[in-house]
Order: sequence, then C-alpha cells, then structure tokens
Amino acid sequence: MKSYAVIVAAGKSSRLEGMVPKQFREIAGRPMLAWTIGRFEAAETIDQIVVVVAEENLLYTSEHVVDPYRFNKVARIVIGGDSRFESVYRGIKSLPLSTQFVVIHDGARPLVTPDDIDRVVLTAQQERAAILAAPISDTVKRAQGGFILATLDRALLFGAQTPQVFQYDLIKAAYERGGTENNPDCYTDDAALIEAAGFKVKVVEPTGPNLKVTTQTDLDIVRSLLMRETSGGD
Repeated sequence: MKSYAVIVAAGKSSRLEGMVPKQFREIAGRPMLAWTIGRFEAAETIDQIVVVVAEENLLYTSEHVVDPYRFNKVARIVIGGDSRFESVYRGIKSLPLSTQFVVIHDGARPLVTPDDIDRVVLTAQQERAAILAAPISDTVKRAQGGFILATLDRALLFGAQTPQVFQYDLIKAAYERGGTENNPDCYTDDAALIEAAGFKVKVVEPTGPNLKVTTQTDLDIVRSLLMRETSGGD
C-alpha cells in the first residue's frame, strides 16, 4: 500500500529565540529537519516523502537539508501556508491520486524511530486511521479562572504525537471540509478532523522518546539524545 509522508516544517518557531528557525538548527552535526527526514527515509512502510516549508526556506531546504544527505524518498518540497492547517492541507493536495495512506509528521520531532513509524502505518492500514500517542503520567486537573473544577481519570488520557496516519481519501475529505470552516485552526491535530467526521482513530503507544522541540530546554534534551545516539552510547 503506497504511503506518502508529509513532514511539516513551515513554522516560524516563535517560542524559541534565535535567527534560525528551530527546524534548521544544527543538532549533532546536521539540521534538525534532516534528522526527522532520515527517520522516514529508513522506515520500510514509507514510499515517498513531501517536505512542507516556508517559501523563503525552499532553496535552503533543498541545498542544505535534502541534497547533502541523499534522501532518495523525498519526492518534492512544497511551500507551506500561514498556519499548520494550511501547510498540511497543501502537502496533502500535492500528493498523487495513487496515494493510499498519508503519514503526517511534525518536522520538529526528530527522535521518532523508524520502527514506531512502521507500527503506526501498519495499524492505520488495518484501521484506516492511527496516531502515536503516549499515556499521560501526571495527574490532570480541569481548571477555570485559576481554580480546579475536576480531576480527570488519567488512565483514559493520552498525549497526541505524530506521525498521524490516515487513509488518503479520508484525510483529504476531512481537510476539504475543515477548509470551509471559519476557523479551521481550532483543530489542534489532524486526528481531530477525523474524529469530527465520525471516524475512530486507533492509538499506538511509542516505544521511545518522541519529543516535539518547542523550547530551548526541549532543544537541549533532543541534542543530548541525538549526540548519545551518534556516539553509540547506551
């Protein structure tokens, strides 16, 4: 079954200080985005990859992220939009009609393993929709106005991650519907669009860390783990 990965890296990384967007920061010898693409290059279930970046980073992505590492699966680099919703939508619209499954991933999650990618893709091939999501270990409170309203049952709670994998026609139709709404950005992940359409999404738990880099602390943790990985440390 033909699976296309859409790796979204068009954000401005406003929460991480610095002139260089986080997805292009060098970590353990290569740009963060190159680490992310490399995971999908190594995944057996991924046939081809589309990378979505801001227009001003189009040439840089080609010359400094894709070409130097000879990523054979990268089929095209697509210009993203002003929001994550629009960027993912543009990535989906760029896929050929022969696509059977769409694997959507954040460019700022470079730690995901090829095995976990394969696990969630294979699950989606059985269930039509599946995402990586980790059980929440902290006690979760629902609050309003600075006061706790309720304590939620953490046994039922998961933190959604990416990749999120969907049958092509299912996610394409969901994004088309979402694009007609006044505020499609209210959907904070891709699975929410599928849920709104009335479909069930299967949860696949990750076997390792899959941190999304948002802050400097996140970046430091990811750098440490990748340097450890490249040095062969335990």
